[in-house]
Amino acid sequence: MSAISESPTRALNGLVTHGWNRAARLYNFPMLQRVAYRPPQDEIIAQLRIGRPRRIADIGCGTGILAARIERELRPDVVYGCDASVRMLRQARSRSDRVKWRNRRAEDLGLPDAAVEAVVSTHAFHFFDHAAALAEFHRVLAPGGWLAIVINNPRSRWAMALQPPAVRGLAYFPPPEVMRSLVQAAGFTVLEQRPVHRPLPNSLVPDVLTVARR
Repeated sequence: MSAISESPTRALNGLVTHGWNRAARLYNFPMLQRVAYRPPQDEIIAQLRIGRPRRIADIGCGTGILAARIERELRPDVVYGCDASVRMLRQARSRSDRVKWRNRRAEDLGLPDAAVEAVVSTHAFHFFDHAAALAEFHRVLAPGGWLAIVINNPRSRWAMALQPPAVRGLAYFPPPEVMRSLVQAAGFTVLEQRPVHRPLPNSLVPDVLTVARR
Protein backbone atom coordinates (compact mmCIF):
# COMPACT_ATOMS: atom_id res chain seq x y z
CA MET A 1 0.00 0.00 0.00
CA SER A 2 1.33 3.42 -0.88
CA ALA A 3 2.00 5.77 2.01
CA ILE A 4 0.04 8.99 2.27
CA SER A 5 2.47 11.74 1.42
CA GLU A 6 2.67 15.13 3.11
CA SER A 7 1.03 17.40 0.55
CA PRO A 8 -1.04 20.60 0.66
CA THR A 9 -4.45 19.87 2.18
CA ARG A 10 -7.04 21.63 4.26
CA ALA A 11 -5.98 22.36 7.81
CA LEU A 12 -8.43 19.79 9.20
CA ASN A 13 -7.82 17.12 6.56
CA GLY A 14 -6.59 14.63 9.15
CA LEU A 15 -9.87 15.01 11.03
CA VAL A 16 -11.81 14.41 7.81
CA THR A 17 -9.84 11.26 7.03
CA HIS A 18 -10.33 9.99 10.59
CA GLY A 19 -14.05 10.65 10.29
CA TRP A 20 -14.37 8.67 7.08
CA ASN A 21 -12.35 5.83 8.58
CA ARG A 22 -15.02 5.58 11.28
CA ALA A 23 -17.91 6.02 8.81
CA ALA A 24 -16.73 3.40 6.30
CA ARG A 25 -19.40 0.85 7.25
CA LEU A 26 -22.26 3.35 7.16
CA TYR A 27 -21.20 4.59 3.73
CA ASN A 28 -22.33 1.32 2.13
CA PHE A 29 -25.87 1.55 3.51
CA PRO A 30 -28.05 0.70 0.44
CA MET A 31 -30.61 3.48 0.88
CA LEU A 32 -27.87 6.09 1.34
CA GLN A 33 -26.15 4.88 -1.81
CA ARG A 34 -29.37 4.80 -3.84
CA VAL A 35 -30.54 8.27 -2.83
CA ALA A 36 -27.31 10.19 -2.38
CA TYR A 37 -24.58 8.61 -4.47
CA ARG A 38 -26.06 6.50 -7.27
CA PRO A 39 -27.37 9.44 -9.39
CA PRO A 40 -24.01 11.25 -9.66
CA GLN A 41 -22.24 7.96 -10.29
CA ASP A 42 -24.67 7.27 -13.13
CA GLU A 43 -23.80 10.70 -14.57
CA ILE A 44 -20.08 9.90 -14.43
CA ILE A 45 -20.58 6.52 -16.13
CA ALA A 46 -22.60 8.17 -18.89
CA GLN A 47 -19.90 10.80 -19.38
CA LEU A 48 -17.18 8.13 -19.61
CA ARG A 49 -19.20 6.29 -22.25
CA ILE A 50 -19.03 9.44 -24.37
CA GLY A 51 -15.29 10.03 -24.00
CA ARG A 52 -14.29 6.33 -23.95
CA PRO A 53 -11.06 6.83 -22.00
CA ARG A 54 -8.99 3.69 -21.44
CA ARG A 55 -7.13 4.82 -18.31
CA ILE A 56 -9.25 6.28 -15.51
CA ALA A 57 -8.68 7.50 -11.96
CA ASP A 58 -11.49 7.86 -9.41
CA ILE A 59 -10.35 10.31 -6.73
CA GLY A 60 -11.91 10.12 -3.28
CA CYS A 61 -13.24 6.72 -4.27
CA GLY A 62 -14.48 5.78 -0.79
CA THR A 63 -15.45 2.12 -0.58
CA GLY A 64 -14.93 1.74 -4.30
CA ILE A 65 -18.48 1.48 -5.59
CA LEU A 66 -17.96 3.80 -8.57
CA ALA A 67 -14.45 2.59 -9.43
CA ALA A 68 -15.65 -1.02 -9.40
CA ARG A 69 -18.63 -0.08 -11.60
CA ILE A 70 -16.33 1.65 -14.07
CA GLU A 71 -14.14 -1.44 -14.30
CA ARG A 72 -17.08 -3.84 -14.54
CA GLU A 73 -19.30 -1.87 -16.95
CA LEU A 74 -16.76 -0.11 -19.17
CA ARG A 75 -13.79 -2.50 -19.07
CA PRO A 76 -11.06 0.12 -19.53
CA ASP A 77 -7.40 -0.84 -19.60
CA VAL A 78 -6.82 0.38 -16.04
CA VAL A 79 -8.84 1.98 -13.23
CA TYR A 80 -7.22 3.60 -10.21
CA GLY A 81 -9.27 4.07 -7.05
CA CYS A 82 -7.59 6.65 -4.80
CA ASP A 83 -8.63 7.58 -1.27
CA ALA A 84 -6.98 8.90 1.89
CA SER A 85 -9.02 6.60 4.17
CA VAL A 86 -7.43 3.24 4.88
CA ARG A 87 -10.68 1.70 6.11
CA MET A 88 -12.60 2.86 3.05
CA LEU A 89 -10.00 1.22 0.83
CA ARG A 90 -10.10 -1.95 2.89
CA GLN A 91 -13.73 -2.35 1.84
CA ALA A 92 -12.97 -1.23 -1.71
CA ARG A 93 -10.43 -4.01 -2.18
CA SER A 94 -13.14 -6.57 -1.44
CA ARG A 95 -15.17 -5.25 -4.40
CA SER A 96 -12.64 -5.76 -7.14
CA ASP A 97 -9.17 -7.19 -7.57
CA ARG A 98 -8.89 -5.55 -10.98
CA VAL A 99 -9.03 -1.93 -9.81
CA LYS A 100 -5.68 -0.53 -8.66
CA TRP A 101 -6.49 0.80 -5.19
CA ARG A 102 -4.18 3.52 -3.88
CA ASN A 103 -4.03 5.07 -0.42
CA ARG A 104 -3.25 8.59 -1.64
CA ARG A 105 -4.51 12.11 -1.20
CA ALA A 106 -5.97 14.01 -4.12
CA GLU A 107 -3.16 16.55 -3.94
CA ASP A 108 -0.47 13.88 -4.44
CA LEU A 109 -1.72 10.85 -6.37
CA GLY A 110 1.69 9.28 -6.90
CA LEU A 111 0.94 8.58 -10.57
CA PRO A 112 3.29 9.44 -13.44
CA ASP A 113 2.69 12.49 -15.62
CA ALA A 114 -0.06 11.90 -18.23
CA ALA A 115 -0.84 8.52 -16.64
CA VAL A 116 -4.61 8.60 -17.26
CA GLU A 117 -7.14 9.80 -19.81
CA ALA A 118 -9.89 10.64 -17.34
CA VAL A 119 -10.07 11.84 -13.75
CA VAL A 120 -13.42 11.60 -11.99
CA SER A 121 -14.59 12.49 -8.50
CA THR A 122 -18.02 12.40 -6.87
CA HIS A 123 -18.86 14.21 -3.64
CA ALA A 124 -15.29 14.36 -2.37
CA PHE A 125 -13.80 17.48 -3.99
CA HIS A 126 -15.07 19.75 -1.19
CA PHE A 127 -12.59 18.04 1.16
CA PHE A 128 -9.59 18.65 -1.12
CA ASP A 129 -7.28 21.63 -1.36
CA HIS A 130 -8.93 22.76 -4.59
CA ALA A 131 -6.02 24.44 -6.35
CA ALA A 132 -3.51 21.75 -5.37
CA ALA A 133 -5.85 18.91 -6.33
CA LEU A 134 -6.74 20.43 -9.71
CA ALA A 135 -3.04 21.00 -10.44
CA GLU A 136 -2.41 17.33 -9.65
CA PHE A 137 -5.33 16.23 -11.84
CA HIS A 138 -3.92 18.33 -14.69
CA ARG A 139 -0.49 16.72 -14.22
CA VAL A 140 -1.68 13.11 -14.29
CA LEU A 141 -4.06 13.66 -17.23
CA ALA A 142 -2.82 13.11 -20.76
CA PRO A 143 -3.36 16.01 -23.20
CA GLY A 144 -7.02 16.03 -24.23
CA GLY A 145 -7.96 14.04 -21.14
CA TRP A 146 -11.35 14.37 -19.43
CA LEU A 147 -12.12 15.78 -15.99
CA ALA A 148 -15.54 15.14 -14.44
CA ILE A 149 -16.34 16.32 -10.92
CA VAL A 150 -19.62 16.18 -9.03
CA ILE A 151 -19.87 18.35 -5.95
CA ASN A 152 -22.64 20.08 -4.04
CA ASN A 153 -22.57 23.53 -5.66
CA PRO A 154 -24.86 25.79 -3.60
CA ARG A 155 -26.55 28.35 -5.81
CA SER A 156 -28.16 30.48 -3.08
CA ARG A 157 -26.87 33.99 -2.42
CA TRP A 158 -26.56 32.84 1.19
CA ALA A 159 -24.17 30.03 0.27
CA MET A 160 -21.03 31.93 1.27
CA ALA A 161 -22.59 33.00 4.57
CA LEU A 162 -23.25 29.36 5.41
CA GLN A 163 -19.58 28.53 4.84
CA PRO A 164 -17.58 30.68 7.26
CA PRO A 165 -13.77 30.27 7.42
CA ALA A 166 -13.98 27.72 10.23
CA VAL A 167 -16.25 25.50 8.14
CA ARG A 168 -14.09 25.94 5.04
CA GLY A 169 -11.17 24.52 6.98
CA LEU A 170 -13.08 21.24 7.02
CA ALA A 171 -14.87 21.40 3.66
CA TYR A 172 -15.71 24.09 1.13
CA PHE A 173 -18.48 23.82 -1.45
CA PRO A 174 -17.78 26.41 -4.17
CA PRO A 175 -20.77 27.87 -6.04
CA PRO A 176 -20.93 26.89 -9.74
CA GLU A 177 -19.27 30.05 -11.05
CA VAL A 178 -16.41 29.68 -8.54
CA MET A 179 -16.02 26.01 -9.46
CA ARG A 180 -15.80 26.98 -13.14
CA SER A 181 -13.14 29.59 -12.36
CA LEU A 182 -11.10 27.13 -10.29
CA VAL A 183 -11.12 24.54 -13.07
CA GLN A 184 -10.20 27.09 -15.72
CA ALA A 185 -7.39 28.53 -13.57
CA ALA A 186 -5.88 25.04 -13.40
CA GLY A 187 -5.57 24.99 -17.21
CA PHE A 188 -8.75 23.14 -18.17
CA THR A 189 -11.42 24.07 -20.68
CA VAL A 190 -14.88 23.71 -19.15
CA LEU A 191 -17.21 21.90 -21.55
CA GLU A 192 -20.34 21.54 -19.46
CA GLN A 193 -21.75 22.38 -16.06
CA ARG A 194 -25.22 21.25 -15.05
CA PRO A 195 -27.24 19.87 -12.14
CA VAL A 196 -27.19 16.13 -11.54
CA HIS A 197 -30.43 14.45 -12.61
CA ARG A 198 -32.19 13.20 -9.48
CA PRO A 199 -35.67 12.10 -8.40
CA LEU A 200 -35.39 14.77 -5.68
CA PRO A 201 -35.66 18.55 -6.14
CA ASN A 202 -32.32 20.23 -6.88
CA SER A 203 -32.88 22.51 -3.91
CA LEU A 204 -32.58 19.50 -1.58
CA VAL A 205 -29.39 18.11 -3.15
CA PRO A 206 -27.83 20.93 -5.20
CA ASP A 207 -25.06 18.87 -6.77
CA VAL A 208 -23.58 19.92 -10.09
CA LEU A 209 -21.52 18.03 -12.66
CA THR A 210 -18.59 19.95 -14.12
CA VAL A 211 -16.94 18.43 -17.21
CA ALA A 212 -13.68 19.77 -18.62
CA ARG A 213 -10.84 18.86 -20.97
CA ARG A 214 -7.12 19.20 -20.40
